[in-house]
Amino acid sequence: MKKIGILHGKENSFPEAFVERVNAKNVKGVQAERAYVDELIQGNPSNYAVMIDRISQDVPFYRAYLKNAALNGTAVLNNPFWWSADEKFFNNCLSTKVGLPVPRTILLPSKEMPPDTSAQSFRNLKYPLDWERMLDYLGGFPLFMKPHSGGGWKNVYKVHNFDEFFAAYNETDTLVMLLQEAIEFDAYFRCYCLGGKYVRIMDYEPRNPHHLRYVADHKVSKALREQMHELVLRINHALGYDFNTVEFAIRDGIPYAIDFCNPAPDADIHSVGEENFEWVVENAANMAIERALAHKEGGNNLTWGTFVHDSAAGRMPTEPAGATAAAEEKPKKAGKASKAKK
Repeated sequence: MKKIGILHGKENSFPEAFVERVNAKNVKGVQAERAYVDELIQGNPSNYAVMIDRISQDVPFYRAYLKNAALNGTAVLNNPFWWSADEKFFNNCLSTKVGLPVPRTILLPSKEMPPDTSAQSFRNLKYPLDWERMLDYLGGFPLFMKPHSGGGWKNVYKVHNFDEFFAAYNETDTLVMLLQEAIEFDAYFRCYCLGGKYVRIMDYEPRNPHHLRYVADHKVSKALREQMHELVLRINHALGYDFNTVEFAIRDGIPYAIDFCNPAPDADIHSVGEENFEWVVENAANMAIERALAHKEGGNNLTWGTFVHDSAAGRMPTEPAGATAAAEEKPKKAGKASKAKK
């Protein structure tokens, strides 16, 4: 029997519907259940051919459990080794190599020194930083500042001048932050990608209250939707995510990828709505069954993505032919909103 487990926390609607849908398909030799974690002894395998991970980003014990399970052949979706190494700044950097339009972005050192460090720990770092130079690259205010690793709209700031920027920066403590060009968008989309092939482009309005964000109907061309579909597959193939969402902000007809590091994306029926929920449940079930049937006992059943495969082969990721470079056009000269503070 190829068992499929789903590991989750407070989430209810998706995990329960997922287990029910997999089992309703009556695929011979495949069964799904809520994952049960017993005593974790080093090197011992789990009982699962496939594991859907919805919680280890918040529970380090589960992350360690999943790595051990993967070591023993479980197909963990998403790959717990890659997810542990992944963060938003690297994903933006990778996107510039594979032709995915992204906002101009700078990585900022943490405002406060991390625990057990001192000024000597940072003697390789330029000080003071040239804030005006960074502002010029980013194209001027307004800008977004957000953690380089994290999600859920936590510690996200929109700043309109240097006074607001430094006030927000002073609140970030030891967080490493991204400073990013603000894309004033005409339309916004959230796109699911499952199994590296199932894609759903969902009209989305992030400025609405949470329960109304999927109540949108953006009038864009079929060609633009097809372009987003291709870009979703491109970045997920590069990253090796099995279960992810990509968010696009459309400005002047160009889809800028704003957030594409969501390996446990919202799938609750009360927020995504019934139609999107049905799509996620059905295609997640199909993906898990396919991986269970393809499972090789004791083998490496993880998805690693083209970046890791290319790196192992000594190749650098390259932009596909015809990929747009619009996101790297020179922005407008930054205005001197106020004198930069050091």
